[in-house]
Order: sequence, then structure tokens, then C-alpha cells
Amino acid sequence: MISPRPVVVLTALDDLTADHVITELNGRGVPVVRLDPGSPDGVTFSAQAGSGWSWHGPLSTPTRTLGLEDARAVYYRRPTGYYLPPVGLEAQEQDFAAAQFRHGLAGLLAALPGCLYVNHPHLNSGAEFKPRQITEAVLAGLDVPPTLVTNDPAAARSFTKEFGPVVYKPLRSTAYREGGELRTVWVRTVEADEIGDGVAACPHLFQQAVIKTADMRVAAVGERLFVTRITTEGDHLDWRLDHNLISCTPIDPIDVPAPVRQGIRSYLKAFGLVFGAFDFALEADGAWRFLECNPNGQWAFVDRDTTGAITCALADLLEKGHPA
Repeated sequence: MISPRPVVVLTALDDLTADHVITELNGRGVPVVRLDPGSPDGVTFSAQAGSGWSWHGPLSTPTRTLGLEDARAVYYRRPTGYYLPPVGLEAQEQDFAAAQFRHGLAGLLAALPGCLYVNHPHLNSGAEFKPRQITEAVLAGLDVPPTLVTNDPAAARSFTKEFGPVVYKPLRSTAYREGGELRTVWVRTVEADEIGDGVAACPHLFQQAVIKTADMRVAAVGERLFVTRITTEGDHLDWRLDHNLISCTPIDPIDVPAPVRQGIRSYLKAFGLVFGAFDFALEADGAWRFLECNPNGQWAFVDRDTTGAITCALADLLEKGHPA
């Protein structure tokens, strides 16, 4: 068994962002158990619970053994989807086994007693829905551009005429292929006459475009904020299109308007989140317009100093091992 109480990191094997935090924890002498519950090859566990006592028992990976009752914190990063290789199983049997791992193994890892989750996966899931994000951002006092979610082409055209320029955003990023090649649906501007009856096929999100001078990425870790100003070579609505074209400049959190700082903390509290990656558009007059918050967003792409500071802040929380 690993001792003292370890931090459990749930993520894919090729997650370089998690590597930063694991390296920092290792440097502090904090034991870490890393596994990908979506790819549980080589993982065995036996968990017991009953009246008066919660889940306990061993969980073993090919390199570590953890007492479930001993976990001090769980860093839920980006595990893969639940899939089992077809080892002599028919398709229906494989789907059944994958579902049992999802509700058994993942269910246990979401129910460990007395430890901190950054973030709890069930809370992450609830915070990924953009309509709820908009609701909580408005309630938190953040400045949200006019937004429409609709599957009515006429409503979409009317909104675009009233609030143009308008951008289209997918409500959820999913695997999308053309000619067998994986594609990404980027944020882009739309005109009313471009909107066809295909909008009726599913809900679409339209939002008034912000005439921005920069993007502001805020990584919130507990009560601490880490702010980066992102500028892009050329005219690109979505800086994620090519990270080679962006420049990242650290910003002192004190330079963030106080209502934005308070709004971020209120937003996190509403969702019960410990971590959130917020995206704002900065207008020429200094206004911060809320775009979204990814409860499990990337942060290791910014400048080295800010990446290091976020790494240490996350390690501080996970090492402490109880809610911030």
C-alpha cells in the first residue's frame, strides 16, 4: 500500500497538463496514483461498504496499490471514454462490460470518502451545459452578450438581423468527420441569409459577436486567479484555431475589474467547482464580456511562469486534501 494518503489523478496516459501537477506533487514527496478509468486494463479492485462504514478496500494498477479509504484528493482531468478492447467479447457483451466499469469503477472513484475533488466529475458534467453557464454567469453579475439557443431557422435569422454581427457556436464539441477525417467546428460569424432550414435539425447557439481587442483566459484555482491576455496574429475569432499564432501575456489579478473577480467566485460557488477556465472577450473600452467557463479547461499552454503558478496552486489544494 502507498502511504501516506495519496492523490489520485484520473486522466489519459498522454495528458501533458496532468504531468505538470504530478511532477510537482512528486517533488513535494506527495504520493500519486495515476489511472485512466476509461481504459482500465490491468486495474483490479475490491470495495466494500455497509452500515456505519464507507467504501474501503484495495485498488491496484500495474504499478500502484491504493486503499480506497486512504485517498486524500482526486484530480479529475481528462480520462478517456469508457471502452473495452474486444477480448473475446461480442459487441453487446462489450457494451455491457464497459457500462459496468463506468458505473462501478468510475462510480467508486466519484464516491471516495473524506477527500477533495478537483473537480468532482458529476459537477463537471453539470457545468458543461452552455445554457446553464449563461444562467449562472448572468446571476453572478458577469456581462454576457445577447445569446440565442434555437432550432427555429426564422428565429435565428431574426436574432442575427437584430444583434448582428453574430457568431455561431456548437453547444457541445463532438467528434465530427468529413471524408473520414476528423474536423473541428470553430466559432464563426454568420449572416441572416446564410441560415438555412438545416437549423431545424438540432439546437444551435447564436451569440452577438464581441468586437474585441484581446481574449482574457482566467484560470481560477480555489480563491486564486491566474490571468492571461491572449492576442492573435491576424483576424481570428477563435484563438484555439492555431496556438502558434497566439501571444500570452500574464496579467496581475488586481487588474481584473472587481465585479469580474467577484462574478467568477460566485459562478464557481453556484456550480460547486474548485477549478474553472474562464474565457472573456476584452473590448476597447475595457469591458470584460463573458464567453464561457470550461470546468476542465486547458491551462498549460500559457506562458511558463503562469503555467508554473497554476501547477503549484493545484498541487497546494491536492496536497491539503480537503475542500478549499
